[in-house]
Amino acid sequence: MRILITNDDGINAPGLDVLQKIAGELSDDVWTVAPETDQSGASHSLSLHEPMRMREIGERIYAVRGTPTDCIIMGVRFLLQDKVPDLVLSGVNAGQNMADDVTYSGTIAGAFEGNLLGVPSIALSLAYSYDKNKTRALKWQTPLTLGSGLIARLLDIGWSEDVVLNINFPDRDPEAIEGTVITQQGRRNQDSLTIKDRMDPRGNPYYWLGFKRGNSTPDEGTDLWAIYSGQISVTPLNLNLTHNGAARDLAAAFEK
Repeated sequence: MRILITNDDGINAPGLDVLQKIAGELSDDVWTVAPETDQSGASHSLSLHEPMRMREIGERIYAVRGTPTDCIIMGVRFLLQDKVPDLVLSGVNAGQNMADDVTYSGTIAGAFEGNLLGVPSIALSLAYSYDKNKTRALKWQTPLTLGSGLIARLLDIGWSEDVVLNINFPDRDPEAIEGTVITQQGRRNQDSLTIKDRMDPRGNPYYWLGFKRGNSTPDEGTDLWAIYSGQISVTPLNLNLTHNGAARDLAAAFEK
């Protein structure tokens, strides 16, 4: 099995090293094509107005000056065009990608692009907390211990060709995980995004997009609920954003 992996945290991110080890437990034909720099929040964007640069930094490991979407296209349509990958893995993201995050996330976008190119694709993310020094404390051992087994099980079960699987690991050690659950995409409380205004040394204003940290109040069965409950969340996602119920209602109204 040929596996292509990417991420949005960049080629030097620790989560990419974790994903390479996970993929290595599943196959000996693993290729890494990841962004040169951090592309968190890049969503499903393409580099259309400037050329992409790519450099080989190791055996079957490449860094691309571009987005996660660029990386997957580079991998499937250029580097591996002789034998396309059988699986795309994107992550492991430093921080959960759930609920509203799925529309912002470069990690999930990498998996979506793999799906659009006809390759079964999975996104992986790890929730985290902050330690007493207000630094991120990530339990990388959790996806490292449980990731390959979970992926192998999902591959054995199979899923629809128009679906991307979004896996989120909770902020717990492997032995404290309560199980794995198939979930729905949740919705965050809508007060998490903030704008911080600052003044530069020349007296000109500038602004930072920020986030208020805190739990939402999710419905049972959602991805947020699963992570808060200490369970691994697996959410089947689809790029078709049509709301079928609203489409039927509108069509019926226009027929009157």
